[in-house]
Amino acid sequence: MPTSNRLYGPRLRALAIATTVVLLGAFVLAAFSAPIEADQGFSQKIFYVHVPLAIVTLCGFVFAGICAVQYLRSGDSRHDLRSYTAIHQSLIFCVGTLLTGAIWAKASWGKFWVWDEPTLVSFLIVFLLYACYQPLRFSIEDPERQSRYAAVFAVVAGAFVPINFAAVRLADPLIHPRVLNTAGGDLPDGMRLPFYLAIVGIALLFATLYRYEMTAKHSRAQLRALRRRLGEDAGDGVNRSAAPRIAAS
Repeated sequence: MPTSNRLYGPRLRALAIATTVVLLGAFVLAAFSAPIEADQGFSQKIFYVHVPLAIVTLCGFVFAGICAVQYLRSGDSRHDLRSYTAIHQSLIFCVGTLLTGAIWAKASWGKFWVWDEPTLVSFLIVFLLYACYQPLRFSIEDPERQSRYAAVFAVVAGAFVPINFAAVRLADPLIHPRVLNTAGGDLPDGMRLPFYLAIVGIALLFATLYRYEMTAKHSRAQLRALRRRLGEDAGDGVNRSAAPRIAAS
């Protein structure tokens, strides 16, 4: 238990505090310091949420694939749990990306969605792909097969993410802005600091939620193990007390 407290207690609290501070700093800079875009006006400020969410989401899916590879190589269930949790959190962030993107599109283009824009459609494909992960996983009853098939899915899907991203970047640009084209991107100097700080803040938010979920699963696993142990001890006690009576009769 002391080891568990060191892993999931103070470190998690410090991570949550750091996340709050960085996100507040990023959003304050974005709202009051970053310049207002000439064409889109203040509505462009959602850029500081939407783009970091998209970047962290894709990185989370790739991380889940790496954990799945580690599980297939070692058979250690901890890697399977990490992969599952990373995909779960990345799906939540993916929904946030799609929603903020739709809000931004409505403000900028007058419509929530544009089907001939490869960036939007490709991100939707990634979301729909990973939305199949949990139904596939929990349709298998055997725990070992469940983990193994889920890991294979995570590896294949995780490899698809960077390939899909690269293909979209090579596509002819349409109406969706390309933010990180060069080393400095297309961002003015006043936008770079809040943007990069927002990426760090969203990444910390992902890490915090990931650790919270891992902590909850770890606690539930310990509770189940304790209940099983208490049940076994109680059963042994009943057997031991009943045995003399049976023998005596």
